[in-house]
Amino acid sequence: MKTAVSIKVDRDVKIHAQELAKNLGISLSTILNAQLRQFVRDKAITFSTVPKMTSELEKLLTNVNIDISKKKNLSKKISNKKELDLYFSSL
Repeated sequence: MKTAVSIKVDRDVKIHAQELAKNLGISLSTILNAQLRQFVRDKAITFSTVPKMTSELEKLLTNVNIDISKKKNLSKKISNKKELDLYFSSL
């Protein structure tokens, strides 16, 4: 037997979640049901503080690694606060 659950979420969160679910070919309801089933099965919910790299950050780091390999867009080594202050004041 199915039942309805009513929850309040930010409109933008709901819209983005629905878009992501649609891109995966499933409904938001399916995602929520899967999460609730896991919660019941595990009798626990996990929140992680482990940072997860975003695709935007991966792209940025790829560009940084390319610049490093080409010795491009690099600043000189800064060893102390005085050098740091001088560097920033020169920008």
